[in-house]
Amino acid sequence: MVEGLEVGLTLGLENRQGTLKLSLMECGCYVKNISIQLDGGASWLYQGVVDAFEDQIGSAVENAITKKLEEGILQLDSLLQSLPKEIPVDDTASLNVTFVSDPLLSNSSIGFEINGLFTSSRKTGVFNYHNLKNSHPELPCNDPSKMLGISLDEAVFNSASALYYDAEFMQWIVDKVPDQSLLNTAGWRFIIPQLYKKYPNDDMNLNISLSSPPLIRISQNNIDATVYVDLIIDVLEAGKVVPVACISLVIRALGSVKIVGNNLAASVKLDDFSMSLKWSKIGKLRMFLVQPVMWTLIETVFLPFANKHLGKGFPLPIIRGFTIQNAEIICSPSRVTVCSDVAYVESYSRTHILRLPYSFLERS
Repeated sequence: MVEGLEVGLTLGLENRQGTLKLSLMECGCYVKNISIQLDGGASWLYQGVVDAFEDQIGSAVENAITKKLEEGILQLDSLLQSLPKEIPVDDTASLNVTFVSDPLLSNSSIGFEINGLFTSSRKTGVFNYHNLKNSHPELPCNDPSKMLGISLDEAVFNSASALYYDAEFMQWIVDKVPDQSLLNTAGWRFIIPQLYKKYPNDDMNLNISLSSPPLIRISQNNIDATVYVDLIIDVLEAGKVVPVACISLVIRALGSVKIVGNNLAASVKLDDFSMSLKWSKIGKLRMFLVQPVMWTLIETVFLPFANKHLGKGFPLPIIRGFTIQNAEIICSPSRVTVCSDVAYVESYSRTHILRLPYSFLERS
């Protein structure tokens, strides 16, 4: 029987080139008393031998426990070293989850600062943002019992915007709309008479492209997106595509975010837009007549297309095997924070939620 067993550990946890390094700085084990009682016919003989070597046995127990602890720390360090440095989002983008600073420890939490920016899966470019006002900010979670907090700076969202823009994902040809009459010059005869006069009853396409990456701004309880769009009106004449006019749009949208599985998904709705004629081969346009058509196209074509893709979301930096539960999303100046509990995937049948110390991950 062992009495008064004490074990002391001092661990070091630091960032080394984007991964966490766990080291055992001090380790000690102390056994106050060890008692071994033997039973049997000759136990009186062996008991004396055991008693004589009681200190050596206690020392051996202390050394064995210390060795096991050292082995356990090495295994845990190996696990930390194997954590991925990026999380695939799709064939184009990955999420950079390398650590950029040493962990931040407090009495009730451990914080990790990760890069968090979107990077190209083809490694053609790297986006860097160094304009954060406050590293390791206090998380604004309303419920302090939440086990996990993840804070994402608006630079994360803007890095995604820039990456997909550079990958030429933000341009497409529209040849089908809910009101198909808008894709025939006859549908424009009272809006742009000269278009119908020059190309009577010809079908049309709308060539939509963004002229720059969308700009995302996050404020208290609000997410704003500003999108700069060039819309080229193409006429299909005798098997040829004839660009006839280009209208520049500045679309201001209101965004909202939600949790879908372990992904952060989003949607947008129209707040306001402005427009101007960039160029025309059919003379001047009466923009006040064109404006209602543009509103219809934004509401029925542009926003549904954007929301279809935004609704898929991107993965949050969660350790494999765990899932987010009971999430609360808070928008504060320049960042979105997800506060939640986590559950182990295999424990759903037992509805068992792991009780972890409150912690957070945040973008650099």
